[in-house]
Amino acid sequence: MPGKRLARRARRAFVNAGCGPTGNARLPAFFRTWRQIRVDIDPKMKPDLVTSIADLSAIPSGTVDAVWSAHSLEHLYAHEVPVTLSEFRRVLRSTGFACIVIPDLQAIAGWIASDRLLETIYESAAGPVTAHDMIWGFGRAIAAGNTAMAHRCGFTPTPFIQRLTEAGFGEVQLRRKNSLELVALALCKRSKREGYRDAILAKLGF
Repeated sequence: MPGKRLARRARRAFVNAGCGPTGNARLPAFFRTWRQIRVDIDPKMKPDLVTSIADLSAIPSGTVDAVWSAHSLEHLYAHEVPVTLSEFRRVLRSTGFACIVIPDLQAIAGWIASDRLLETIYESAAGPVTAHDMIWGFGRAIAAGNTAMAHRCGFTPTPFIQRLTEAGFGEVQLRRKNSLELVALALCKRSKREGYRDAILAKLGF
């Protein structure tokens, strides 16, 4: 029946790029009823796809409604970033969006400029986090042998927006969160609906 077909299509799908462990607290409740495709380079995370977020070739073009990526992009080398963002754009439907969260190096630079490189900025579940951790990766995890936690690139607002635009996104809105993070909402095409971007960001908790 047409109604049933519509109901099945109504369940939206998203890629969790750099998903981390199951039940990751960073995942917004907004995605709770969506079908999730978990992608991570670490097989210990038990993702659906064991691969770099720079290679989403296993996902057909234009088949998901959103891409969520929280604190994963900075683990890539700079030359991998344009490829990765283009992959995010490729797998999205024309009405889709990507939400990407990364460290805000412009804000973190303030801690370095005031000679507080190793001072605790905040306490995480894994331990204290410093400006050094936010720029080069969480030191405790790296020292324990998890070298995938190292950061290999970083962003300030302007180049971040430029990379998303160059990847083919039609509209990008950037916000700062907690004076430590940059949050980008990148739409595949420019929205004609008043307040649409703000509504999506609010649902995502930003």
